[in-house]
Amino acid sequence: MDFTYSEEQRMLADSLRRFVDTEYTFTQRRNSTRGGGSFDRKIWSALAEMGVLGLTVPPEFGGFGHGAASQLVVQRELGRGLVAEPVIPSAVMATAVLAAYGSTAQQQAWLPALAAGERVLVLAYLEPVTRYRPEAARASAERRDDGYVLNGIKSLAWHGAAADALLVSARIAGSNDLALFLVPRGAPGLTVAAYPTMDGLHAADLKLSNVLVGADAVIGQPADGLAALEHGIDHGIAALCAEAAGAMDKLIAITGEYLRNRHQFGKPLASFQALQHRMADMLVQSELALSMAYVAAQALTEPDLAARRRMLSGAKVVVARAGRFIGQQAVQLHGGMGMTDELEVGDYFKRLAMVDVLLGDSDYHLARYCVAMAA
Repeated sequence: MDFTYSEEQRMLADSLRRFVDTEYTFTQRRNSTRGGGSFDRKIWSALAEMGVLGLTVPPEFGGFGHGAASQLVVQRELGRGLVAEPVIPSAVMATAVLAAYGSTAQQQAWLPALAAGERVLVLAYLEPVTRYRPEAARASAERRDDGYVLNGIKSLAWHGAAADALLVSARIAGSNDLALFLVPRGAPGLTVAAYPTMDGLHAADLKLSNVLVGADAVIGQPADGLAALEHGIDHGIAALCAEAAGAMDKLIAITGEYLRNRHQFGKPLASFQALQHRMADMLVQSELALSMAYVAAQALTEPDLAARRRMLSGAKVVVARAGRFIGQQAVQLHGGMGMTDELEVGDYFKRLAMVDVLLGDSDYHLARYCVAMAA
């Protein structure tokens, strides 16, 4: 896979960077994430107009049909600006599931609307006792006439309250099949409890009490649920790694500017060798994280399941560790100011800290890596 920017990718990256610098400033982001809403519809529409939401949607459904390399370009720029809109859960993960496993009717109904920013669709697969394991879902789906009745609890649905519908995993009663169901946000029996997370994003817990859906709500075949779910999660991991790499780039730039402007003993802090060494260590970790983001993106085209899991889990662990290191160093290099809420360095630190727990923490991915190595 060629990760050298094409002319089209460079233009897209430049457009996104200008948009973030002018339309998604520190103050605007704070107002958006702390205003009680889960995301800014105006920003969402602007991202749709720039092609971000339809980047990987097939052209026949109103998208651009780009692959993982272009997705990395986009997510890296969004990460630099800490864009809080549900791009990864909806435009990356849910779109990947529908494009690969959805029926023609489901694709026609949802993919053009997702590309245009008219609808938001997210995955709901985590449960309080499953510890990131999608195959361990306990929510049930009982066949009823020409449909299914869903019961169960889902937790930490990323931007779940903002979704127009959710892709809910449930085990079909009387079988071992794990199916994925498209459940409208306003379905009778579905209760959504939303809350903010520490990094300014939003999540939701779901309770399904006798939620009735038609047979056409099943994504693909009932036995395809786990494969479809893992397909979406894999794309989410690759996008999250790229987003984190962009956030690290920006945080290093913020810290370098602070050290150049802050003076001590008549000299800028950037002139002290000990601090230069710490900045160099941050840069090394940032480059390592970007390299692993490339590995994660390339994994999406890897046909061997064990190799794909090794690449994605390895990348996720390395990027999470690099993000935590850079975030901690940035806060320390800002001194006492780094602990205050007035500086955006804290926002980047929180987002990078959350990279570890999103889509599987390091313990989960290390175990997954070991299993894949033995396969």
